[in-house]
Amino acid sequence: MQKLVLLLLVAFGSHTFTSAQNIQSPSDFLGYEIGTQFSRHHQVVDYFKSVANTLPNQVKLEEYGKTNERRSLYLAYVSSEENIKSLETIRENNLKNTGLLEGTPTSTDVAIVWLSYNVHGNEASSTEASMLTLFKLLTEQKDLLKNTVVIIDPCINPDGRDRYVNWYNETASQPYDIDRKASEHNEPWPGGRPNHYLFDLNRDWAWATQVETQKRLEVYNKWMPHIHVDFHEQGINEPYYFAPAAEPFHEIISDWQRDFQTQIGKNHAKYFDAEGWLFFTRERFDLFYPSYGDTYPTYMGAIGMTYEQGGHGMAGLGILNDEGHVLTLVERLTHHTTTGISTVEIASKNASKLNTEFAKFFNNSNLKYKSYVVSGNTDKLNSLKELLNKHDIAFENPNNSKISGYNYQTGKQSNINVSSDALVVHTNQPKGKMVKVLFEPNAKLTDSLTYDITAWSVPYAYGLDAIASTSKVSSSKLFERIELNVIYDAYGYVSKWNSINDAKFLADVLQHKFKVRFTEKPFTSNGTKFERGSLIITKGDNTHIDKFVSKLNTIAQKHSKALTQINTGFSEIYPDIGSPDIKLINQQKVAVLSGEGTSSLSYGEIWHFFEKQLHYPLTSINTDNLSRTNLDKFNVLIIPSGYYGSVLDESNMTKLKDWVRAGGKVIAIDGALRSFAGKDGFSLKYKSSKDSEGEEMNDNLTPYADREREYTNNLITGAIFKTKVDSTHPMAFGYGEDYFTLKLGSSAYGLLENGYNVAHLDNTKVYSGFAGKDALKNLDQTLIFGEEPMGSGSFIYMVDNTLFRSFWENGKLFLVNSIFFVNNNAFEL
Repeated sequence: MQKLVLLLLVAFGSHTFTSAQNIQSPSDFLGYEIGTQFSRHHQVVDYFKSVANTLPNQVKLEEYGKTNERRSLYLAYVSSEENIKSLETIRENNLKNTGLLEGTPTSTDVAIVWLSYNVHGNEASSTEASMLTLFKLLTEQKDLLKNTVVIIDPCINPDGRDRYVNWYNETASQPYDIDRKASEHNEPWPGGRPNHYLFDLNRDWAWATQVETQKRLEVYNKWMPHIHVDFHEQGINEPYYFAPAAEPFHEIISDWQRDFQTQIGKNHAKYFDAEGWLFFTRERFDLFYPSYGDTYPTYMGAIGMTYEQGGHGMAGLGILNDEGHVLTLVERLTHHTTTGISTVEIASKNASKLNTEFAKFFNNSNLKYKSYVVSGNTDKLNSLKELLNKHDIAFENPNNSKISGYNYQTGKQSNINVSSDALVVHTNQPKGKMVKVLFEPNAKLTDSLTYDITAWSVPYAYGLDAIASTSKVSSSKLFERIELNVIYDAYGYVSKWNSINDAKFLADVLQHKFKVRFTEKPFTSNGTKFERGSLIITKGDNTHIDKFVSKLNTIAQKHSKALTQINTGFSEIYPDIGSPDIKLINQQKVAVLSGEGTSSLSYGEIWHFFEKQLHYPLTSINTDNLSRTNLDKFNVLIIPSGYYGSVLDESNMTKLKDWVRAGGKVIAIDGALRSFAGKDGFSLKYKSSKDSEGEEMNDNLTPYADREREYTNNLITGAIFKTKVDSTHPMAFGYGEDYFTLKLGSSAYGLLENGYNVAHLDNTKVYSGFAGKDALKNLDQTLIFGEEPMGSGSFIYMVDNTLFRSFWENGKLFLVNSIFFVNNNAFEL
């Protein structure tokens, strides 16, 4: 088999086709047979540039952005000469066909296929396949391009790919070692899968937190392809996976989308059967969570699919799997090339039908909810606007103040009063089905065995009140209010505290050496009541800053902050500004653990939050160096989710406790709590699941075939719960008495006996998503966020990760409060 694959590659990879104006094959261009080495990103880009320069009438190359590490992101538009000449007309006709662009299309007979490669950097065979796919399309398969535009993104994640490829090229033996214990099959932390900030880009499509996603969506929404394929790799013992996908399918997926996935799968099977290659379909990879490279395009009307080749970062150039087969990069890229070409082939055969059915998808008249109305804090509404703008989803303002429908806060039908600043998002717009997916209170789940989280509703995620209405809400185009808040000389200035934008303002003024206070109690001054957490910046505290008012005004304008002037330190309702309850904020020195033991995703979420959102300095301490790090240089240590059994040994745990007793703060997130629960000196305790008799649950009598499904009774797969909040505690400043949390797992901790239970569950009602019945039994009266004082410092527990994938906007202030407000110690000069 291996010899056959190599012969095929030589035949298709080394020969120069005169009919394609002598474009070089990947092997000729690279100087080695494709698949016998890993190509660096610049080599892949250079190959695409070479082909585009040789065949400019059939290949158009577009740089659509740059990564955090300044690598270029490219798309190649590949088609016939006639189609390339009319590329803009084809694009506009497609958008007109959906109603996204006004007018009537002049033609709808060209299929648009988008092939995305290497979203996970260490699933590196697909980028190699992108080069061979490009070559084959322009040579032996050029007839397919007569009625098809193929958009190729050769590498979605260049930073992650080069991290993997450079490591492998530096590490691998020559010839490669097929023993899986060899170093070349075991990547060091954090691995090549994620991007620069260690985000999984295949979970970022809907939330668009990363620059690669943001830039890609700008182009994707200009094209709206009919088919989108995301190329991946899985474990070394797995055969190839392709469509049709597994259940659950989201309810908005049309019968046509389901059926055509099957047609595509059968077309692939024809080629795999001919070679005797193994594959599977309809298992594991479902179409539900909206932020994948298959689901997001599907909810935008496309046939969205994941193709999974066995291999992953472990495989290298070749590895011996459990079946005694040596799985090579050559084989892996050949499979991906085959499915890529097969996808284009069936699209070409069904170009007209694809256009017809694509247009039908954008008829949204049958959707239950006609409008979603969201109201609340202005900053939070603005953040939601930013998200909707990334997806070209329209929104307006309500014409009436009273709205009726399903109330997200109560989970019942009711009326609410909204201001004219509220947002109305209708479903009778072209992207109405994506509106439904993002806003629906509780997505319909047909199968509890899912690949990812089952709840994500954006009103909960952004901390906004919302109503879902079955009738269209009267609304008008948005009226943008631009109010410049100019401040003048006064005793001091007060800023509200209830959004992440407020936190960005605080971080900025601290960076500019302003002294800032916050209040632990409400006070009233100049007739205005200021709530807990409000920031106070006084002239007297900041005599060291030249042109104090002017500089403060500049920073306030930058963040669109409305500062309220106060003319005296004597409050109408105490505390006064000089009260011990109004404290100076320390310019905290914050560190975070990284390296072995830490979850790279959790660490990346923290890193990205500090650098790209809060814009506040953060020092990374590798776990290998913890024992010899002087923690006295820091005020706060954040421990991401992870497994710290060997890191937080007796010596390091003692060191940590001593540092906290001296005034330090530890913020432990999600899995990091395992290192403290039940340990000496900590009141954090696990809450174990027991049946009604008080004995541990036992499933030994469950039939083997039913074990996987039965196990879901113990799972929580990303469900939303309403928690009770102690809004008087500094960790909860800016929040009300309720907070909707995204619970990612069933781990449960009892309420703290010695400390503060800042947020906790006092019921087990699921507002959105799936939670197994046995897992729910264990959740009542459990901790969500808490503080355990120790000496002069504190351990802060965040059971639920508020930075998860960086999309749960409403939870981020809990982390900021923990850093700056909780157990606020003496100000450092």
